[in-house]
Amino acid sequence: MKKLSYLLCALLLVGCKDASQDNGKLNVVTTTTMITDMVGAIGGDAINLQGLMGSGVDPHLYKPSEGDVSKLQDADVIFYNGLHLEGKLVDIFEKMEARDKNAIAVSDAIDKSTLIGSEYFASNYDPHVWFDTDYWISMSRLVAQELTAADPENKETYEQNLANYISSIEELAVELKQIIDDLPAEKRILVTAHDAFNYYGRKFGFEVVGLQGLSTATEAGVQDVQNITQFIIENDIKAVFVESSVPRRTVEALQAAVRAQDREVEIGGELYSDALGSAGTAEGTYVGMYKHNVNTIVNALK
Repeated sequence: MKKLSYLLCALLLVGCKDASQDNGKLNVVTTTTMITDMVGAIGGDAINLQGLMGSGVDPHLYKPSEGDVSKLQDADVIFYNGLHLEGKLVDIFEKMEARDKNAIAVSDAIDKSTLIGSEYFASNYDPHVWFDTDYWISMSRLVAQELTAADPENKETYEQNLANYISSIEELAVELKQIIDDLPAEKRILVTAHDAFNYYGRKFGFEVVGLQGLSTATEAGVQDVQNITQFIIENDIKAVFVESSVPRRTVEALQAAVRAQDREVEIGGELYSDALGSAGTAEGTYVGMYKHNVNTIVNALK
């Protein structure tokens, strides 16, 4: 990490490329797949977009390569989550901001007093804010604003794309509520590999329990498994869920622990928490990911 930070400092001294390089489009770099989807929808064909993280990548543990540093150096605008989600990249972004590099934390669009607190992150907040659709709309507006500031000639394109994207999120929120309304309130208990779904739980009335806490950098211990095993039995929970960016073994150990108590709990399916699905699939978009998650949860818990 020190080597990368040193390399970044050296690269920044060379100076930034302007927006007229290559094909004349704005060069934009994003971190997580969710942000890449958002920026791609708003920027459209007006930008050159590169996302650092792919499907199934855990941003909590992601370590930047020298190639990533080069992408960041060549960018005109960088969008990242903030709130210490991208823990290994924090030092790099702070150094870039200190040198007036245009690195934007999309979570800056959110009123911090409304966030869920967390002792696991230096920001003191739960960073999984994309599971609140209202937050996602606010962050989308910030993205459009920053793209327009960097590239005012394409203002109308960014504004129209933003309007379309917000419309899709608003329609999504309505559809999700209709699906969840079919699930009785007493069955709305979500047990997952790590505690990424608190904003989802707050928005749709779920009690959320994660084996590994908010960050996958913290491993679940034997006591955690035992405690949640008793919780599952006491609440007669029918299904628990694995996540695409978190190894299955901890949830499978939980399932085995429940079985050792002469009870059964199914693995209800795979959820997308810290990363979208594969590019080119429905789950590879924010809207498709959220629909998949809610349908998987509701179908398993019903």
